[in-house]
Amino acid sequence: MELQDVQNRYAHHVPRLLNGRGEFAVLVPLVERPEGLCLLYEVRAEGIRQPREVCFPGGKMETGEDAVACAVRETWEELGIPAEAIEVIAPLDYLHLRNDTTMYPILARVDETAVNALHPSEAEVADTFLVPVKWLQEHPPTLYRYPMRPMIGEDFPFEAVQIPRDYPWGDGRMEVPVYEGLPYPLWGLTARITYYLLKSME
Repeated sequence: MELQDVQNRYAHHVPRLLNGRGEFAVLVPLVERPEGLCLLYEVRAEGIRQPREVCFPGGKMETGEDAVACAVRETWEELGIPAEAIEVIAPLDYLHLRNDTTMYPILARVDETAVNALHPSEAEVADTFLVPVKWLQEHPPTLYRYPMRPMIGEDFPFEAVQIPRDYPWGDGRMEVPVYEGLPYPLWGLTARITYYLLKSME
């Protein structure tokens, strides 16, 4: 292979998560209401992955699709909110998930009229609810942090790579925010996105 071949191969390369297994996007919907700015959440239906959990509308990015297009499409499919009722504000910080996938949250304003006329997909959505941003700011979550320690198999070739068996592998960390006092438990990934969005607004 010549240098020119390498340059040609990477001329239009878009960096992604190294060896990532997939990319996902969610819409983080802000709705202007009489009680103030609110976040719109949905509850997963029975019969799908992680049933009854609170989430934002979203899903896996399709081939050739960017995060914004994915989030808008999924919001239409799950909640019946059309693209013209969504005004994208900005992409938020993305997340690297433990299963080697990437999550892209997209902050957007959603028309209140579209929210009042929701048509949730029965196959995917059990319920929806709105929470005022002010309430979330006044009731921060409890943050639970847990270490994630590597479990190295006995078959690892310590001698071949010339390291001792008590090699100090780096630990990871899992952060689990839990909001209480809402119609449904808000915790985990959706709570993390919520928590760091609100911190960025301080």
